[in-house]
Amino acid sequence: MNLDEADQLDRRRANEVPIHGAEAFAGMRRAGRLTAEALDLLCEHVRPGITTQELDDLVSGFAADHGAFCATLLYRGYPRSICTSINHVVCHGIPNDRPLRDGDILNIDVTLILDGWYGDSSRMFFVGEVPRKAARLCDVTHECLMRGVQAVAPGRTTNAIGAAIQSHAERERCSVVRDFCGHGLGRVFHDAPTILHYVEPSYDVLLKPGMLFTIEPMINLGRPQVKVLSDGWTAVTRDRSLSAQFEHTVGVTETGVEVFTFSPKGYHRPPYDVRA
Repeated sequence: MNLDEADQLDRRRANEVPIHGAEAFAGMRRAGRLTAEALDLLCEHVRPGITTQELDDLVSGFAADHGAFCATLLYRGYPRSICTSINHVVCHGIPNDRPLRDGDILNIDVTLILDGWYGDSSRMFFVGEVPRKAARLCDVTHECLMRGVQAVAPGRTTNAIGAAIQSHAERERCSVVRDFCGHGLGRVFHDAPTILHYVEPSYDVLLKPGMLFTIEPMINLGRPQVKVLSDGWTAVTRDRSLSAQFEHTVGVTETGVEVFTFSPKGYHRPPYDVRA
């Protein structure tokens, strides 16, 4: 979700972050697991020569086979079932017929609706052998995500998440994208609270048990600035540096955090050993 949308949402729902109960957590577990299974499926298919449209077709077929729907399809006019962001594309890349090339890094973002609940997750993928700097960026980004997840607990605030992510990214000489953020979800795609991946003193929401949201840092090898292309969706780094993103859907519990979108096969970050 971009910051303009988040700002509008927060103005409409000031101090009204939804608090969910056991039924919601059960629904989110099912939706989150199915979303993770869809990403697991793609681990077996991402390779040089395949197109992102073929990957889109795989996810849409998987969703249909499991009684789910792809949330992005026709959402605000978006034309595909998943987002595929390659190399310097930060997010919202649109699947097409261009074959992936050896050395590409690819983010695939999948959101499935199952029984009315939204599961939202993304992972990075290596296409063949990738440059060392690209692999390092993916490692840093995954660590940023997991540090953000570990910062979630009742009584803490959203800036604890942002601080954990920003401090690690900048310590590793990378930058955090400011134009996009995590978001609440549940039975809707985008809801309060907004989850910034950096510290913003003017916005700091207290975390309470029952909150549901995504954490989805976008980390650039170069500067943090981005621009959106003429298609209205594809966001790229202004300096053409590489960008990476990982995303989980989480819930605040009485004692900490529950992650709904962990890979059932243990495919947490690339390279993925699909033989296991």
